Amino acid sequence: MSTQLEALPYRHVLTLPAEPSAVRIARETAQQALVEWGIGLRHPTVDPALLIVSELVTNSVRHAAVVSPQITVIYAAGPDCLAFAVHDRHPYQPALYGAVTDSEVGGLGTVIELVLGLAGTAVVRADADGGGKSIWITLPL
Repeated sequence: MSTQLEALPYRHVLTLPAEPSAVRIARETAQQALVEWGIGLRHPTVDPALLIVSELVTNSVRHAAVVSPQITVIYAAGPDCLAFAVHDRHPYQPALYGAVTDSEVGGLGTVIELVLGLAGTAVVRADADGGGKSIWITLPL
């Protein structure tokens, strides 16, 4: 999975209000994009990817909506890679890989377990001004 994110030929960006309906819309948009890009919904990576998107958007709605009225979801794909990010304007940057060892059930712990189980990567990227972040997930296809 050496594909650079910038080189992925398929991209879609979705901006939503930071409210509970964003989870469903982000998931449905992911499904539509994958079909348009020729990635079958029965591909073994798709269900875990949809769950990861749902969990990340849920976290932004629950924890960032107070300071981030909008959430942006970026979807990207190439022949051997699926990538997506959830961005909000809350400055807190979670320790992603620490979530696996925490007693947390669901949320980021689930996300990281799924990512690792699929031999993917997860990274938090801070906004240049430090006032927000994106959580990027990359999964092999």
